[in-house]
Amino acid sequence: MGSSSDSYDALLLLSFGGPEGPDEVRPFLENVVRGRGVPPERLDAVEEHYRHFGGVSPINARNRELIAAIRSRTDLPVYFGNRNWHPMVEDTVAEMTRDGVRSALVFATSAYGGYSACRQYDDDIARARAAVGTDAPHLTKLRHFFDHPLFVQANADAVRAALATVPAGARVVFTAHSIPVAADAAAGVPEEGGHRYSRQIAEAARLVAAELGITEYDVVWQSRSGPPQVPWLEPDIVDHVETLHTKGVEAVVVAPVGFVSDHVEVVWDLDNEAAEKAAELGMSFARAATAGPDPRFADMVVELMAEHLSDVPARSLGGVPRAGCTTDGAPCALNCCEPARRPTRP
Repeated sequence: MGSSSDSYDALLLLSFGGPEGPDEVRPFLENVVRGRGVPPERLDAVEEHYRHFGGVSPINARNRELIAAIRSRTDLPVYFGNRNWHPMVEDTVAEMTRDGVRSALVFATSAYGGYSACRQYDDDIARARAAVGTDAPHLTKLRHFFDHPLFVQANADAVRAALATVPAGARVVFTAHSIPVAADAAAGVPEEGGHRYSRQIAEAARLVAAELGITEYDVVWQSRSGPPQVPWLEPDIVDHVETLHTKGVEAVVVAPVGFVSDHVEVVWDLDNEAAEKAAELGMSFARAATAGPDPRFADMVVELMAEHLSDVPARSLGGVPRAGCTTDGAPCALNCCEPARRPTRP
């Protein structure tokens, strides 16, 4: 079924990016951590993770598959741009301008709020438009979707399939990318009290668990990358597997609800480190698939587009505030998800 609109003439899928060969790994990682003070030894370790997979992240392939699925569901042209690696969003917006696109919707591949999960994509949009100049198309970013019924259902079925591969009574553990505690405190608008990111993650986990009829589960974190003296959201997934073992848990299913598709952090941290820890402890282990490859995910993207193209009512299941719909890189609201400020030297 196709959709079109006089007010929007394209969709831009905006993502994180990833290397597609060994020579691309280090420059990609340097783009990712620029200005963040990540220790060189951490960068070296992450580089080894990528080289373990031939220097290729699965994220670009998954995004191309998603784009193909979206194209089969809409008449609008669909473009692809990344923050940290080719195709870079600046180049893509320049291409859109040459093609005569005047106003486009933007689907960012993050379901959640917070600086890294949401506002940094606004920064990407603003930077790309500034690079192109006054002829750049207007870009409207679609909203958060952590509590969209189709996202919840896709995640729930992935967990259900993983549960079928391990003994009965397995503990379900939801994971998301850790961020600094201070960044989570600043996520959202001040009047909400912050913590929009961790609250939305917790709500997504609750909704998926409810879809499964599960009342006992855990929400933990993975993939921290900052200086060790900076507190990040905890517990870490590998530490938590050990904790579950000490409590007598014999089987665990890990569900990466904080991610929409596989990439190296998901595959390395869960399929390697967490799985190896479980095996070392004699625990049964399964990792649920991410939601992105499920056909309902592309259906959801088209439905989010239809909220703008056809005034389709927004569907959501949760009670935690969501936002994320912005134009031309402006933030959701004043002081929303302000980036952490590094102290300046006197």
